[in-house]
Amino acid sequence: MRILIADDVSTARVSLRKLLESHSGWRVCGEAVNGVDAIEQTERLAPDLVILDLRMPLMNGFQAAREISRINPHPPMLLITFQQLSRSHLEAARSAGFSGAVNKGCGHEIFKAVEAVLNNQVFFHLERSVRIA
Repeated sequence: MRILIADDVSTARVSLRKLLESHSGWRVCGEAVNGVDAIEQTERLAPDLVILDLRMPLMNGFQAAREISRINPHPPMLLITFQQLSRSHLEAARSAGFSGAVNKGCGHEIFKAVEAVLNNQVFFHLERSVRIA
C-alpha cells in the first residue's frame, strides 16, 4: 500500500515514515509539508491512503481533506494530531471526508488506524494517547 504523509514538521514525517514502513507491505510514496502540497501530491502520486496532520500552514488538515475528497474521493484519509480529539473534532473530521482520526503520539494506535482505514473501516479514537518519544 502506498501512503502519503502530510505534516509540516519534518521530524514528525520522518518518525511516521519509519513507523509505517516497518509494516510489511506499506510504503510511503510521498511527503507533503502543508495542505496545498498534500493536494498536489495526492493528485500526482495517487496514493492508497493519505495521512494529514490537523495543523499545517496554508491549509489545515480539514481544508485539505475537503479539497482532496472533491478532486478524488478514492483515497481514504486519516487525520493525525497531537491535540486531544474532542467529539466536535471527530464530527468535523467525518464531515471533511476522513475515515479515521488518531493522536499521532502513540504508534500502536496509528497502526490500528491505518489498518482499519485501509480495510474500508472507520477508526476514530477519542482518548488522548501518551506520547512515545
